[in-house]
Amino acid sequence: MKCTICGGKAALKIAHHHLALCKSHYLEWIPEQTERFIKKYRMFTHSDRILVAVSGGKDSLSLWDVLWRLGYQVDGIYINLGIDGGFAYSAQSRSYSEKFAAERGLNLQIISVQESYGQSIPQLAESTYRGKQKPCSVCGVSKRHIMNQAAQAGGYTVLATGHNLDDEVAVLFGNTLEWKLDPLARQGPVLEEAQGLARKVKPFFRFYERETAAYALMRGIPYIYDECPFAEGSKSLYYKQLLNQLEADRPGAKLVFYLDFLKAKQAGAFPQQVFPENGKLQPCPTCGQPTTAGGECAFCRMVGKAQLQS
Repeated sequence: MKCTICGGKAALKIAHHHLALCKSHYLEWIPEQTERFIKKYRMFTHSDRILVAVSGGKDSLSLWDVLWRLGYQVDGIYINLGIDGGFAYSAQSRSYSEKFAAERGLNLQIISVQESYGQSIPQLAESTYRGKQKPCSVCGVSKRHIMNQAAQAGGYTVLATGHNLDDEVAVLFGNTLEWKLDPLARQGPVLEEAQGLARKVKPFFRFYERETAAYALMRGIPYIYDECPFAEGSKSLYYKQLLNQLEADRPGAKLVFYLDFLKAKQAGAFPQQVFPENGKLQPCPTCGQPTTAGGECAFCRMVGKAQLQS
């Protein structure tokens, strides 16, 4: 297999683009495509200050690397969730994030859930649900709250995450199966800023997971390979398995599914309310962050309940 550009030995075949690239040209192609997506979807400009949420995994570290190579003003934030899982998951992911930042002289902000709120994510989940649910919902609420709070406090205009196409299509597939209109209305590569909420963007949303993994490996970026121990048996992993079968039979099916969804959304197929149920943003009386709830935000209610239960 030869590189489409130079005729040398190809390192990766990208079937849905009818493209094969050597290592050198692949490491040029990923930033070029990322820049194209940033401009096409009007995510941000070089005048924006960008905060990248890093987890120690291939996607977020690769995204940070690409944006840094493209010359954007970009810092990182790592949230220590306090998850062990028998192999020190959080400790390992933090170590990879710190190593990445140190090697490039980049600024990484580290926030510990345990130190900031008295309990780790597993402990918060146990206090809140008494072992009846996995910590995933608690984790999602916590990360969204902490990331937005850090973005606002640090004066960042944009919050970027490393979600890839496989991530996005799995979410889309699940929401479509149940026709969850509010999440469908909000899903996309850009969620515009609102009062007290930073703009959220996903510059890697058109890259397959194997493409971001290949970039990390070719760039020599060490990352944590293991999934979060609580992800085992999750719906998202099941949906990814189903979609992988479809992709194997029809290369490019995931990308077509997602891009056609964006076209349908643009054509008015889903309600365009970012905050559903006529929710009006108002400051949470405890933390001051915007919420549509009539009182404390979901995160503060959760922390308050956990503290009462502990």
